[in-house]
Amino acid sequence: MALEVNDGNFEEVVVKSDKPVMVDFWAEWCGPCRMITPIIEELSKEFAGKLVVTKCDVDNSPVVAAKYGIRNIPTVLFFKNGIIADKQVGAVPKNNFVNKINALL
Repeated sequence: MALEVNDGNFEEVVVKSDKPVMVDFWAEWCGPCRMITPIIEELSKEFAGKLVVTKCDVDNSPVVAAKYGIRNIPTVLFFKNGIIADKQVGAVPKNNFVNKINALL
């Protein structure tokens, strides 16, 4: 299951992680966000131990959303060694995420 990150724990969970991290920026009211939620959950299971999969609710974490310039959701950022390595904006098929993850690993 994807970990919930927010303004309080983002630095510790995402930036300081020794593994690559996928952060799904979303909101409860966002239809496309809800469409990719099952994909995000599948990826968290498939890449367990290799990739940290997280979700960040932009309504509850405005500081993190602003820091990373999140203007459209869903936006998925891929971090490696604490920096953004890749980005995906919008609802896309699972294989788009898998390709980006495999490039990180």
